[in-house]
Amino acid sequence: MEEQTINNQKSNHNYRIITTLESTTFSWIFINQSTSCKSLLSWLIFILFTIAVPILSHIFYQCNECDNSHRRPFDLIVQLSLSFCSTLSFLNLSSFARKYGLRRFLFLNKLPDVSAKVRDGYSDQLHRSMNLLCAFIIPCFLADSVYKIWWFSSAGNQLPYIYNIYISHTIACILLLSSWLYRTTLFFLVCVLFKLTCYLQILRFQDFAKVFEKQTDVGSILKEHLAIRRTLRIISHRFRAFILSTLILVTASQFASLLVTTKTGSLVNISTAGELALCSVTLVSGLCICLRSAAKITHKAQSVTSLVTKWHTCATINSFDNAGPTEETPVANKPERANYHFNAHMDSDMDEGEEDELDDTSMVPIYRDTISYQKRQALATYFENSKSGITVFGIMLDRVSLRMIFAVEMSLTLWLLKKTVNFS
Repeated sequence: MEEQTINNQKSNHNYRIITTLESTTFSWIFINQSTSCKSLLSWLIFILFTIAVPILSHIFYQCNECDNSHRRPFDLIVQLSLSFCSTLSFLNLSSFARKYGLRRFLFLNKLPDVSAKVRDGYSDQLHRSMNLLCAFIIPCFLADSVYKIWWFSSAGNQLPYIYNIYISHTIACILLLSSWLYRTTLFFLVCVLFKLTCYLQILRFQDFAKVFEKQTDVGSILKEHLAIRRTLRIISHRFRAFILSTLILVTASQFASLLVTTKTGSLVNISTAGELALCSVTLVSGLCICLRSAAKITHKAQSVTSLVTKWHTCATINSFDNAGPTEETPVANKPERANYHFNAHMDSDMDEGEEDELDDTSMVPIYRDTISYQKRQALATYFENSKSGITVFGIMLDRVSLRMIFAVEMSLTLWLLKKTVNFS
């Protein structure tokens, strides 16, 4: 009864965090669509900051007649890239909130079924996720704020205004900054939520690996692994459209930016293309968050196979070491039997570095009444043939795919930054 009370308190603590997100921080964006009025307000804000403000900004502030420092030749790519990604994020978030609810979407309803260590780790990650979200949004927003404030304050009469130049430019600057903040927040929020759901499964895999350090039943090991695999399939199904669409949109935006900046006669400097470079860095950063999280959980899932194989090997060798000599074996000149009994700390004096805890070089401790060879062999065969991880329409997102995509995206981004900084 006492343990159940503690678990309920931990669960309520997590629910209070989500309640805070729903009621204050992000309710004006998408989450709280419990009533038709709130849903309508959410859509109106989305249309205003994602569609209306970028279109009006591009029409009225294209500034083709301005001097070279205040022209915006790449504004169309910036507005389209951010609007498309924020639209994709908003549609996914609205669908998730309407279909599952935030608590179920973040698997908080599954926390009572996991260990206290997993619950505590997931609760801490919930807090850190908000810090991670701010760590990406605030620098981007500050950089864009500096650019837009400089642009409006220095352009002066070159920009159109209504009645009063100062009031008109101030309102326009606030609307443009709000639009930038809204769209980047939407995009990064989905990326951070994906990272958060993947982190829970990493914690479950780490907790699952502990079962091989004690005697247990093969059926219970198989049942737990099947439950984790099912959760990974659910995560893959929920986010596969977002990840694939984001990859296509970001890559298309990078190629378009590369084409327009390398065009003959294109005016590329920090004032004209700085916002384009900031947009590219923002989108690539969000994409890298998703891909790195997917690759990390896939690596953890594949590391379990190596762990099971090592466990099976240690148990098999240990069983032969425990077997006594047969009558036919001469013992006069037989050397003393070497001690091959393994323990988990035999490599504790070695430098650990950043070694994966699920795929390290330490041996698995084996108990006297270990599982039979046939059951261990069947379990090892199952893990060898069950490829689990995050997939996008059947394509496994592992470290190989991450390196390839990262190389392409970073090459385009660095090329754009080089054009922006070096050329005037």
